[in-house]
Amino acid sequence: MSIDPGAKITLAELPLRPELVGEQPYGAPQLDVPVMLNVNENPFPPSPRVRQQMASAILEMARTVNRYPDREAYELRKDLARYLGFGLGADQIWVGNGSNEVMTHLLQAFGGPGRTLLTFTPTYSMYPEYARNTHTRYVTVPRRRDFSVDAELVLAAVEEHHPDMVLLCTPNNPTGTQTPVSVIQEICQQVDCLVIVDEAYQEFTEVPEDSALALLPSCGRLIVSRTMSKAFAMAGGRVGYLAAAPAVVDACRIVRLPYHMSAQTQALARVALANTREMLGQVEVLREQCQLIQEWLRNRGLQVVPSQANFCLFGRFTDRHAVWADLLERGVLVRETGPAGYLRVSAGSPDEMAIFRDSLTEVLPNHEIVGYHKEG
Repeated sequence: MSIDPGAKITLAELPLRPELVGEQPYGAPQLDVPVMLNVNENPFPPSPRVRQQMASAILEMARTVNRYPDREAYELRKDLARYLGFGLGADQIWVGNGSNEVMTHLLQAFGGPGRTLLTFTPTYSMYPEYARNTHTRYVTVPRRRDFSVDAELVLAAVEEHHPDMVLLCTPNNPTGTQTPVSVIQEICQQVDCLVIVDEAYQEFTEVPEDSALALLPSCGRLIVSRTMSKAFAMAGGRVGYLAAAPAVVDACRIVRLPYHMSAQTQALARVALANTREMLGQVEVLREQCQLIQEWLRNRGLQVVPSQANFCLFGRFTDRHAVWADLLERGVLVRETGPAGYLRVSAGSPDEMAIFRDSLTEVLPNHEIVGYHKEG
């Protein structure tokens, strides 16, 4: 058969890996609307003062942009260790372009053919993609009815599935449910697999210091993942990181691509960390907004999953997509994710949340809520 080299080719004609056939790229809708409450971003940008520092840092980096960056990102790792505390050193920190890359490094190093990743659903929708992309077997077990996870549930699942890695998200995305450190400790003491704890939203909890990081000295197979995308208002900067034993960091260094963190990304993150108090200055506002919106939603007859993050699930609707679309028509973007019938709303600024409340008040009479009966 002759092939025309100038002809347009379709995806179906390419030698795509079989498990990728029919798959769609991951991602929440990116729409230009007045109120964006769908991807759990911090709605408050850095101050003009910090932005000026960032601009100066980028300008300084431009002087040596013809040279490769520090491939170990060592100074940034030192800064992150200092921020986390708990006696951590730079040799216990790994960093990547967002938590997605850090998690991918972990599965590249410890997953793969013949290896199993165990997690508990509903949970973050990227986890199966990390597994798929690294040829890792992905096994899920349902959470309790209140979306919590306890040691009994996890240990029973480990006994049944014999995973190489257990992945726990706390506070869990999309439910906002927190797993106590005592539960994580009990799990770590009774399993010989890796235990990965995703604390992307830890800074939004009532007691951010109550972290699995405290267990690292006594749990050599524990890995704690964090991000600068949420509380640090650095979603556009793409900086994720983990804390673990130095041996885990060495494993990530084996699989990472050389020079994976640009000099500019490292510089922006270091400026943010040098201004930690200011960068985290709006966390309390967002924590308060999240608690207020949960109470407001409950008072309107909606089911709300108690959340320790900067978002909450609410519902349940017989047609959640229709509710999502009606809100979008009013310039409010929320997330259609999680268990059937639920929508997820991120905590925004007080003004944004006021618009969300007004819009949902207009929308609700047009939709059926599961289990809700009007009087009269």
